[in-house]
Order: sequence, then structure tokens, then C-alpha cells
Amino acid sequence: MTSATAAPELSYLEHKVAMYRSQVALRRFEQRAYDLFLENYVKGTSHLSIGQEAIAAGVAAAMRPTDWTFATYRGHAHTLARGVPMTPVFAELMGRANGLMAGKGGSMHLTSVEHGVMGSYAIIGAHLPIACGAAWSAQYRGTDQVAVCFFGDGSVNIGAFHEALNFAAIWKLPVIFFCENNLWMEYTRTADVTAVANPAADRASAYGLESIIVDGNDADAVFEVTSLAIARARAGEGPSMIEAKTYRHGGHSRADPGKYRPDEELAEWLLKDPIPLYRSRLVEMGVSEDDLLVLEADVDAEVETATNEAKAGEVPGEELLFQDVWADGSGSWRS
Repeated sequence: MTSATAAPELSYLEHKVAMYRSQVALRRFEQRAYDLFLENYVKGTSHLSIGQEAIAAGVAAAMRPTDWTFATYRGHAHTLARGVPMTPVFAELMGRANGLMAGKGGSMHLTSVEHGVMGSYAIIGAHLPIACGAAWSAQYRGTDQVAVCFFGDGSVNIGAFHEALNFAAIWKLPVIFFCENNLWMEYTRTADVTAVANPAADRASAYGLESIIVDGNDADAVFEVTSLAIARARAGEGPSMIEAKTYRHGGHSRADPGKYRPDEELAEWLLKDPIPLYRSRLVEMGVSEDDLLVLEADVDAEVETATNEAKAGEVPGEELLFQDVWADGSGSWRS
């Protein structure tokens, strides 16, 4: 078995503060991304995860650098939580040459193999079997790597979901299936088109898996349940499926005002905002208000610097059109 060199262990309180900083950074990034869209810096659309930061922060904290993340098109937070700097992600959203993928991927295809981020996938559920393939690779090679595959509640009623779970179960693959259940399949309430109350967890038993449900707005709870699932996977005990209950504060995408959701439902979930709740927890644990203000100001400065660096990037030239399309790097030989 092989494993990466472990990072220096954080103290209990340092771990909590780091978890808070991650959530604040993810929130501030998404808020700025929305502003850049309104300023016409970001073309097309993108899908923000404001309100769901506790999931990305909690899961990433439980992973090793050598583990793999597979995300949906709502993947900005998962990409950043694995350690990808803000500047190339902002630049990618703007379609700039200094972007994470030189401006060719955009919001819905963020990828950084260096950080274990194995792609964001725009096709619903398409990445679940791919995550199984990565996990199978780790199993075959005898490493202790684990694949964590995020998907929304909108993925649970398609074939790839069931095929991936069945394959992972019979091969006991080191993969964690993580459902971010924000209650709405784009514009349709999940409960209206799904036969079970918990769309992912209630199907776990069909594949011999435990039904695991966690508060997706509590980063500590997410970290703990994910740590246990990853430990099981590393020990050769196979896959787990986790369903996190959460809520997106905005619409499905930035072009969607989300008016179809009842006002009282939105108001109820805004009271469960993971960031102020976690901040209050830190204060109760003895972290000073001044220290938290310094942390938040530091994040704001990071966002400002990254925004300016991304804006300074050049628009990609035509020479990039065929790059990364063919194995030899171009298509010129085909002409």
C-alpha cells in the first residue's frame, strides 16, 4: 500500500478555524462570481453553491491530497476546497488564457489533476461511472486512494446512478457517493418526482449499503461522516453513499431567480445558513471576534487580488483551438 506524506496535524481548534475559513472563502468567491456575471465579465451561465459551502469544506478536509474529487457543474466550491487558487478559477469563468484550463472549459468543466480535481461534469450523473473507474484503478494498483463523487438529487432517477452503485458494491470499490440534496431538481421539487423520501439514502439498502443522512449545513457533521466513510474505503470495505440535506440560496443558475420556491421555505433555510452558524460555534468555543474579523478581511483581500489578476489575463488566441483535442496536441497534421 502507498500513501502521501501526511500534512502537519492541526490542533482541534486550528482545524475548526480552518474549516470556517474555507467556508467563508467559498462564499465570498461565489458572491464575487455573481457580481462579475452582472458586470459582463463572465459569459454564459454558471451554477453557484451559495448555501452549500459546508459540504465542500467538510468533505475536502477529510480527504488526502492523493484522493480524487468528481464534481457536478455546480463545482466551483469543490474545486477551491481541494486547494486550487482563486485566480485561475476566476480567470476560467471569464474565459481568459490564465484560467485553470486556459479559458476553454468555463464554469462547468473545472479540472485540476494536480489537486485531485478530476473534473466537473455538465451531463447529469455522467461522472458516477467514471468515479468508479478511478476507484477501480486505485484498487488494481494497490494504492489507498479514494474517489469522492458528488451529485445532486436530480441524478438519482437516472440509469448511471444505479449502474455505478451496483458496480461499486459488487467490486467493493473505494468510492464515496455523496448526494447534495438541495430539494430541487432544477425547477422541480425532488419529492414530487421521486418515490422515496430520501432520494439517495433510501436506495442504499438495494445495493447492500448503509443509509447515511447528514446535515449538509454543518461542516463538522459532514467532516465526521465523510472521514468514517473514507476510512472504510481505505480499509477495503467498499463504497458508501451519503446524502446531505442542504439548500441553495439562489436559483438553479444565475439566469434563474428561483421564484418557484415558496417564500417561507427559503426563509426557513436562510436561518440554517452554515456560515453564521459555524461562526457562532467558534465564538462559543472561545475564538475571539477580532480574530474572526481578521480572518474574514484576509479572505476579502484574497478575493480582490484574485479578481484583479484574473481580469488582467489575455483572451485565448486561435492557437489554443486544437490544443488538448488530439494526443499529439494539435490537428494541423490532419489538414
